[in-house]
Amino acid sequence: MRKDSVASADRRRSGEATAADDALAKMGYKAELPRSLSMLSVLGLSFAIVCDTLNFKMAVPYGLSTTFYISLSNGQSVTIIWGWVLLSLLSTAIAASLAEICSVYPTAGGVYYWAALLSTPRWAPIASWITGWLTLVGNWTVTLSINFGGAQLILSAISLWNEDFVANEWQTILMFWAVMLLCYLINIFGSKHLDLINTICIYWTAASIVIILVVLLVMSPSKRTGEFVFAHYDASTSGWPAGWSFFVGLLQPAYVLTGYGMVAAMCEEVQSPEREVPKAIVLSVVAAGFTGLIYLIPILFVLPEVQTLLEVANGQPVGLIFKTATGSAGGGFGLLFLILGIWLFAGVGALTASSRCTYAFARDGAIPGSGLWSKVNKRFGIPLMALTLSAIVDCLLGLIYFGSSAAFGSFTGVATICLSTSYGLPILVSVVRGRKQLEGASYSLGRFGFAINVTTLLWIVLAIFLFCMPTNLAGLDASTMNYASVVFAGFAAISIVWYFAWGRKHFSGPPVLTSELAEHGVLGVVRGQSLDEEVGTKEAIAKGGAEPKTV
Repeated sequence: MRKDSVASADRRRSGEATAADDALAKMGYKAELPRSLSMLSVLGLSFAIVCDTLNFKMAVPYGLSTTFYISLSNGQSVTIIWGWVLLSLLSTAIAASLAEICSVYPTAGGVYYWAALLSTPRWAPIASWITGWLTLVGNWTVTLSINFGGAQLILSAISLWNEDFVANEWQTILMFWAVMLLCYLINIFGSKHLDLINTICIYWTAASIVIILVVLLVMSPSKRTGEFVFAHYDASTSGWPAGWSFFVGLLQPAYVLTGYGMVAAMCEEVQSPEREVPKAIVLSVVAAGFTGLIYLIPILFVLPEVQTLLEVANGQPVGLIFKTATGSAGGGFGLLFLILGIWLFAGVGALTASSRCTYAFARDGAIPGSGLWSKVNKRFGIPLMALTLSAIVDCLLGLIYFGSSAAFGSFTGVATICLSTSYGLPILVSVVRGRKQLEGASYSLGRFGFAINVTTLLWIVLAIFLFCMPTNLAGLDASTMNYASVVFAGFAAISIVWYFAWGRKHFSGPPVLTSELAEHGVLGVVRGQSLDEEVGTKEAIAKGGAEPKTV
C-alpha cells in the first residue's frame, strides 16, 4: 500500500513537472534546470534572501543586525520598530502585486519577462531591457551586500575579545573574497542539496531567534522601559532634520525586505510554479515581518547606551549588544555565531538566485558574451558560468571599499534602489494598461488590485530618492559619502552602451514575443486552463465564438 502511494505521488510530481516544462516551452524557452525544489524549499530560499531580501533576502535577523547603525542614528526605537512595521506592510503590497503577475507568467526571467509581456509590442523590448538590467544589478548587489556585511560581521567577532582591533581595508576585502568563495563552492558542489539547505534555513532561523530572545531577556543585567522601546525618538546624531531622518532610516527595513522578488528566478526548478512561487513570495514577506518584530523588541529592551554602539569602530554594533547583555565575550560570540549561520544561508541563497537571474537574462542575449553565460553545466545541473560571472562581479565591486569606508551603505542602497525599481516597472505597465492581462490570474488581488498597485508605486518613487542620500551627515566627506547613485549610474552606462551597440538591432525581448502564442494573444498560464486550451479559446473567439469560463 505504501509503495503504491509513493509511486502515485511520484507520478503526480512527474506530471506536474512535465506540464510546467511544456508551459515554459510554449513561452519560448527550453527547460534545462531540474525541477527539484518544493514550495517549502522555495519559501526557505526566499526567507533566506529576504535579509535585504533578500533581499532578499534575504535571514531577517542577519540583515537587521548588519544595518543597525542606520536606524540607531536616524531615530532609534521609533524608526527601528515602527519603520519595520511600515515597510512590512508596503513590502507585502509589492510582493502581492508581483505574485499576481507571477501566477500568470511563471519563468526564471521574473520581472524582466513580465515587463515585456505586459507592455505593447512596440515598447516590450525596451521595457524588458531596462527591467532586466535593473534586476540583474539588483541581484548582484544584494548578494554583494549580504556577503560584504557577513565579512565585516566575522571580523567584528575579534573585537569581542580585543576592543582595540579594527580591520583594515585589505583584511576586510580578503575576508569578503573568502566568504564569496565559500558561497560559490557550496552552490557548485551542494547544488543537488539546495532543497535541503533552503529548508534547514527555516529551522535554523527560528531556533536562533528563540535562543537569542531567551538569552538576552534572561541574562541582561538591566532592561529598558516599554516607553523607550516603542516611543523613544532621537535623530540628533544623524545631521538630518528630525522628521526627515525617520525616512532616511527606513533604508534598514527596506533593504532587509527587498529580496522577495528574486525568488521568481527559481520558477524553472519548481513543480507547479504558477501556484507555488506566488505563495512563497508573499508568505516570505509576512513571515519576515513577524520574525523581525520578534527579533527587534528583545534587543531594544536590552540595548546599551546608543552613543557607545555608534562609536564601534567596525560599524557592526550587534556583537557589542550581545556581549553587554550576556556579560562575557564568549556569550556574545555564541549569539553572534547563530547570526553568522543565518548569514551563510542568505549568502548561498542570494548567489543562487543571482546566478539564475544572470542565466535567464543571458539566455535572451542581453548581456555581453551571452553565449557563454547561458550555458548549463551538465555535470552539476546548474548555470555554472552565470554563477561564476555573478561571483566575479561581486568580488570586483567589493574593491570600492578601498576608496570608501561607507561602501556597505552604498551597496545596500543601490541594491534596494535597483530591485525596488525593477519590481515597480511591470506593476506600472500593468496599471497603465488597466490590469487587463491579469484577468483570471490564479493568484488575484481582485478589486483591491489597482489601489494596492498604485500605493506600491508611490513608495518606490520615494525610495529611489531616499536611498541615494547618505545615512549620516555628521562628518560627511568623500570617504563616507553614499555612492549608490554612482554604482547605479555606472551599470546604467554599461546597459545603454550595450543596447545601442547590439541590443537596438538584435534584442527583441523574451522569445515568446515572437512565438505562435503571441499571435493568438496567449502569453501566460491562466487559472483552470492549459496553454493548449487557451490557444483554442482564442481561436474560437477569433471566429466569433463565446469565450468559455475558467474554473
